[in-house]
Amino acid sequence: EEILRICRAAAGLGITKLKVTGGEPLVRKGCPSLVHDLKQIPGIEQVTLTTNGQLLEQHMDALLDAGLDGVNISLDSLRADRYSWITGGGDLDAALRGIEAAQAAAGSSVSADTAAQSAAGPAGGFRVKINCLLQTGFNEDELPDFADLAFSRGLDVRFIEIMPIGFGRPDTGLSNVEVLRQLRALYPDLQKDPTVHGNGPAVYYRRPGQAGAIGLISAMHRIFCASCNRIRLTSQGFIKPCLCYEDSIDLRSILRAGRDRDLTEALRQAIASKPSGHCFDAFPEAVEPKAMMQIGG
Repeated sequence: EEILRICRAAAGLGITKLKVTGGEPLVRKGCPSLVHDLKQIPGIEQVTLTTNGQLLEQHMDALLDAGLDGVNISLDSLRADRYSWITGGGDLDAALRGIEAAQAAAGSSVSADTAAQSAAGPAGGFRVKINCLLQTGFNEDELPDFADLAFSRGLDVRFIEIMPIGFGRPDTGLSNVEVLRQLRALYPDLQKDPTVHGNGPAVYYRRPGQAGAIGLISAMHRIFCASCNRIRLTSQGFIKPCLCYEDSIDLRSILRAGRDRDLTEALRQAIASKPSGHCFDAFPEAVEPKAMMQIGG
């Protein structure tokens, strides 16, 4: 109920798109019902979900019925033992079944017709994207496997540069400059894709006549702060104008005092206080110390 109140106030200020994240949102009881209720808010045009995919197969039908517009699936390894270690016991097969269920929901196939359509640019409708974070000396050897996943299954696979937040360290991530160099060596026909794939800052590349695309989200080497228009609501009721900074606005006391006018004004202030850019180059002095799962990563 409190999430809905905040999102109604946000819609009143002109926010039209919502993403449900975590932790893992599908472990929360009633997540599909929340998606349904968010979709009913006047002014909200799109609701998407970020998940690890472990429970996606069993919830996919309910999420579709609720009106979900797309799903991002976090996947940092395609090797069962490594995946289990990263996720603390997660099942790679369950994640892959979740991806298949999402693709079925999107009506995806790797037919010649789909490849031709994909080459002309992604169509609208339900979107499925894979998020991968590569780290040097750990899973960087899987870059070719993830690229093959994109082109063989007709998926958008996005490589995200590690940000120095929480447990993140800037010297452990594989830069997207290097990712693109390796991709071009693997696929000399790789071309920059000018079409829009959603709301995020990824720069996409594709191969002529092939379904699927590679996206690069480069918070460190291609700073996109000037076009960032996102704010984050944490599970404790704080609004974060920027991931980088610890600064946040506590909405709990306002919510529990029942003052919706004050809630709208607090959101307005949070939006107005959004910084012009991050300060990751000042790591660790000025950077958010909490883990990504604590702030809606």
